[in-house]
Amino acid sequence: MARRSFSRGVLALGAAGTLLIGAAAWWLAAGNDDGMRPLLEGGIRSGNLSTDYVIETALDDARRLELNAVNVPVAVNVADSRASRFELDEASLDKARRIIPMLHARGIRVLLEPYPWIADGSVAETAWNPSEPEAFFRHWQEDVLQPLVRELAAPLQVEAVVAASNLVHLESRSGDWIRLLKELKAQYGGLVTYKTNWWYTADWDEASLAAFRAKRDNPLWAEVDFISVAAYFELTDKLSPSTAELKAALRHAERHGRGQDVPAELEELAQRWGKPYFFGELGFPAREGAASEPWNSAPSDAPDAKLQARLFEAYRDAFRGRESFLGYSVFAIGEASPDKRYYPSEESAAVIRSW
Repeated sequence: MARRSFSRGVLALGAAGTLLIGAAAWWLAAGNDDGMRPLLEGGIRSGNLSTDYVIETALDDARRLELNAVNVPVAVNVADSRASRFELDEASLDKARRIIPMLHARGIRVLLEPYPWIADGSVAETAWNPSEPEAFFRHWQEDVLQPLVRELAAPLQVEAVVAASNLVHLESRSGDWIRLLKELKAQYGGLVTYKTNWWYTADWDEASLAAFRAKRDNPLWAEVDFISVAAYFELTDKLSPSTAELKAALRHAERHGRGQDVPAELEELAQRWGKPYFFGELGFPAREGAASEPWNSAPSDAPDAKLQARLFEAYRDAFRGRESFLGYSVFAIGEASPDKRYYPSEESAAVIRSW
């Protein structure tokens, strides 16, 4: 997936339990007092904050893009790709504590995500393969999810928690995820989702078809309220394809002659579990070649802000109005330095506002 940049214990009974019950009641009533619709009603127009987001820029971006939700990350400090123990970053936790009320005050819903920050950001979370998986799940529950619920999600009435994202080496451990998700739902009254990484299929590649079937049939999906997908699907090797070419490639991917039908596979996943799906990350580097490897921040050195916009336009036209589709979260906003190649261009912003 694309890289972002960064900057215990069991919940007690009594006051903490009362807080959780209050959060559940607030979530069920969401939309009645402040106009915020529950997320499962769809039409989600969200943005993923870079982990090094600037609060003022994040709020300005939400206004500029006319977003109605924001994905707020809290960094999880991880030593290396084999680590099974880790901890929440206190500065990131504090910044989330400050921005969430500001977003709610503007009628913007919040998705809260623990984000692995591995080896000071040099390793993607897709490469994380803990040496002790059992220890990973124990510490993810006790040292990440429980504190997030206790310190942020419950007291700040967060609408949804992303239990984990893009952990491709652990996703097949269905029993562990089911236990973790059940415990999370027992502690938290809002919506729960899990974000899976993009995939590819080709009729001539049985291994890719088997991998998709395993992803589609993973019983962890029974425990989430909606399915989140990091949508970095490889479409075409053309350097600067038209919107029509991109729309065609979404239904029959040209990359490596795979012929993957992305919308059909997403609908198949949704129908298998009777759960709607959501693009938990939808972003493209503003560079030529972005349609070939959207997960690669540097597919070329040639800027192409219009291609970035055409990619958003192609996804908009392919998915808008689908009953199973909840919406999307633009990757990434909140920090606009020149090295932020995924930051939405003005051309992209116009498309996002129209979606």
